[in-house]
Amino acid sequence: MFTVTKEVSFCYGHRLMEHAGKCRNVHGHSVKAAITLSAEKLNRHGMVCDFGEIDGVACGFIEEQLDHNFLLHRDDPLLPFLRQANERFMALDEHPTAEYLAKLIYQYIAAQGYPVDSVSLWETPSACASYRE
Repeated sequence: MFTVTKEVSFCYGHRLMEHAGKCRNVHGHSVKAAITLSAEKLNRHGMVCDFGEIDGVACGFIEEQLDHNFLLHRDDPLLPFLRQANERFMALDEHPTAEYLAKLIYQYIAAQGYPVDSVSLWETPSACASYRE
């Protein structure tokens, strides 16, 4: 099995409403997503996938949906205030954890036809969450 991994960095704000710790407060992250694709055989160019192609598909979604966006659960009471202030936000069906964001990125890239093995989201240099099917 061959694998390639492309890293993409972006920033977002969020909060975890029911979290017992400090993450219940509004805060932001500068994160790195590590996107790993796998294949049993290489393509005609001797690759799993070109890194630029991975970057293009991942960055399109991340820049449009996640980067410099405020990610909140759909029941967050801040949503009406953000709407009223014409602020950018994304209301999610799940809590905006690193685990859930890794899953969103995974599902988008897989839906584009790429052989995604996993997506890991590094929230800090020493902490990451991963998703794979």
